[in-house]
Amino acid sequence: MKPLEEPIESVTPERPSKSARKREAHDQQALGQALAELPDGALAAAPMPEALRDALVELRRTRSHEGRRRQLQFVGKLMRQADTDALREAVASAQLGRAHDALALHRAEHWRGELVADDEALTRWMAEHPDTDLQRLRALIRNARKDAALPPEQRHGRAWRELFQFIKPLLAAAP
Repeated sequence: MKPLEEPIESVTPERPSKSARKREAHDQQALGQALAELPDGALAAAPMPEALRDALVELRRTRSHEGRRRQLQFVGKLMRQADTDALREAVASAQLGRAHDALALHRAEHWRGELVADDEALTRWMAEHPDTDLQRLRALIRNARKDAALPPEQRHGRAWRELFQFIKPLLAAAP
């Protein structure tokens, strides 16, 4: 046998495969679904063509399964003309905002638990938040401790909630 003198050139398709096009269409539909789930303010602020915005509003209103499926396909079609990178950033920033809110609530719950459980936590709190009304905070902690000392069927929880409501805005204002 005679060896091949010329190497076989790798076949490079001139256009994406059908599978690649379908993956891209599904990604665009998923992005459209994520956009439809955004709050009204975030959706209004997202940079997109007006036809896409109208289609997303219609997707929100559609209740039947088949109607939603078809509207989502239409949204995917309109997404081909939109800047998907900017839309992905809008979705990510909205989701990140919710994560920051949840983190702030967890921090407030953590501080509340520490302040009620340990006197040393009040010293740490005042070192981090010197502008806090110390007298009010001590009264709230004292009331929360009294409530926690009661048997579960006699607890009201009001002092616990008031302490949380006092701590939460102070943590939000802190850097």
